[in-house]
Amino acid sequence: MSIHAVPRHPGLDPGSRSLPARPKQKSRTPAFAAATAWWAVLPIAFLAFLALLAVPTHAQDSLPPAPYAYRQLDDPKLEAKAQALMVTLRCVRCQSQSIADSDAPIAGDMRSQVRLRIQAGEDPEAIRAWLVERYGEYVSYAPRVNRLTWPLFAAPVFLLLLAAVLLRRRFVRGAGQ
Repeated sequence: MSIHAVPRHPGLDPGSRSLPARPKQKSRTPAFAAATAWWAVLPIAFLAFLALLAVPTHAQDSLPPAPYAYRQLDDPKLEAKAQALMVTLRCVRCQSQSIADSDAPIAGDMRSQVRLRIQAGEDPEAIRAWLVERYGEYVSYAPRVNRLTWPLFAAPVFLLLLAAVLLRRRFVRGAGQ
């Protein structure tokens, strides 16, 4: 062999300068293909699960409204009592409207309950207490002072006292200079 001769590669034929052909890869196993198919189906299954969770939500809106949700009482005095109470109750779905102003289905149910109980002769404060017991203190625009809500009433007084003390210190210090 001469010094300038190109060494022979086992995959090359002597007259060609191309690389040897790659060996044929093995086909993927059926287990690998099944695992790949499972991962492809996972997002579709998740979306189907989310769609099933939404079904009860649509079922509530398909129910007919409560009897007195959009109908007033026949007696104007009783309707005035009901309206006065409904204005002071918050819609639990809208959270920024009273049940008298809200168009949410839950607000219609609450209006109907208020009117039915007023018509039955129940006291408005007893109806408010029942709704607070059922939906929590948040439902009332006029919260009562109790062990859970006292900080809401005490915080403004505390902040006013703190501001008065700080202002007094500033003016006393300013007058002394």
